[in-house]
Amino acid sequence: MLARGRAKGLIEIEAHQLRDFADPSDSHHTIDDRPFGGGVGMVMMVEPIMKAVEAVKKLGGPRKLIILFSPRGKKFKQEKAISYAENFDQVIMICGRYEGIDERVAKYIADEMMSIGDYVLFGGEVPAMVVIEAIARQVDGVIAKEDSATKPDHPQYTRPEVVEIDGKKRKIPALLKSGNHAKIEEWRKSHS
Repeated sequence: MLARGRAKGLIEIEAHQLRDFADPSDSHHTIDDRPFGGGVGMVMMVEPIMKAVEAVKKLGGPRKLIILFSPRGKKFKQEKAISYAENFDQVIMICGRYEGIDERVAKYIADEMMSIGDYVLFGGEVPAMVVIEAIARQVDGVIAKEDSATKPDHPQYTRPEVVEIDGKKRKIPALLKSGNHAKIEEWRKSHS
């Protein structure tokens, strides 16, 4: 779906190498350093992130949003995906690594801190993929059937009507064969 949306020119997705924005005199293209006050591991530096965001902002439209992924952020929900698709031309996603990111990125560069759940991952790339897919589903034309982008999640059944699982016959709910579309819709809403 994402490839189709890109091919149609409906969405653009571009990854940027943060090391490209490191101090040019540094042959190692360093983007992390030891944290002030001590601690375990390395922390991503503010300057390469700041330079990258400034460069990337020049590539997009006037309505921009900068997200920093963090377990401390607000939980990402469907309403956000809809809002982002409707209200922004460009969503810049800052993906952390190592032991975290200099707090000045959260305070002064990012518009929002975002989390996809109450757990810690190796970095922000997986959350970025989740958010990209959720937003792209809301862009007209990315999904062939427009209703698929916003329909609530409810139990679905296919043929055959009865299937044997673990030695027991498992049937579909009888209501789904009734032809009573109002009752079926009510059932779907109550099971969403």
